[in-house]
Amino acid sequence: MELLKGLPVRRTFLAVILNLLALTLSTTALLGSYWCTGTQKVPKPLCGKSKASQCVGVPMPSDADASNVSSEDVVHYSWETGDDRFAFRYFHTGMWLSCEESMEGPEEKCRSFIELSPPAERGILWLSLGSEMVYISLLLISFILLMVEILHTGNPVCGMKLNAFAAVSSVLSGLLGMVAHMMYTQVFQATVNLGPEDWRPHTWDYGWAFYMAWASFTCCMASAVTTLNTYTKTILEFKRNHIKGYDGSLKDHPQHHQCFIQQIGSYYEPKAKVFHSVSEGVDFYTDLQQKILQREPELELDEVLGQTIGEDRC
Repeated sequence: MELLKGLPVRRTFLAVILNLLALTLSTTALLGSYWCTGTQKVPKPLCGKSKASQCVGVPMPSDADASNVSSEDVVHYSWETGDDRFAFRYFHTGMWLSCEESMEGPEEKCRSFIELSPPAERGILWLSLGSEMVYISLLLISFILLMVEILHTGNPVCGMKLNAFAAVSSVLSGLLGMVAHMMYTQVFQATVNLGPEDWRPHTWDYGWAFYMAWASFTCCMASAVTTLNTYTKTILEFKRNHIKGYDGSLKDHPQHHQCFIQQIGSYYEPKAKVFHSVSEGVDFYTDLQQKILQREPELELDEVLGQTIGEDRC
């Protein structure tokens, strides 16, 4: 079938690749904790045996004097002033966790970002998380529909329906993803200003997970546009081939192909007979009645017309 051979399979494969890329990027971004990164300004701890850098050095008494002077009587002096008394530790935050560098060792200290956010903003954060999960779910549904369309090539009508549903699912998922990303940005900025004192960042910027999430949104919308383009071009090809006399080769194709093409082409089929007056319409009706009654005189005209209309239906 020439029409089936001319279907834009390459665009369907491109839509599948873009959809799979968007699904992978969005899942990775949701599970990651690098939406925002920066530094936190914290006081330096006292230097000791376990801490030799990024700490406040104090003079310690000699061993001879240490036995005579208690620890409460030791006066600690530090000549560091201004920002020299503070350390800038690295932190990164995602939708679920916020982790900062530990001053005592190489391990990180992680806390729930939901608990760090202001109580007034937690509802928006939960809504953002829910939208992000629905976004990924719709991407998965769109991917499954596109794969079924590629594998199920026997019926073009079902393929076009799957294509349309996949396009709608991709558009809805893209809109939800955009809203989820914007809501999270709002919650994070509110947490920077109203969050706990020991967490508020000194400087911050967006991390790789944030850019990955927006790259996922871009791939999702590109997949939706490609899928819609495939659907509309297929409809236009059906229309063009029908107008060019595609009906002559219908008997060589399955019944569901004939039905589909006739349904689409009926809207564009030129009228074979145009009555310019009432008398011409009456003459045509009389001739039709005489011809049919000569073939089957036992049938009534209403029954014959009913059969003729029923035969024209697909």
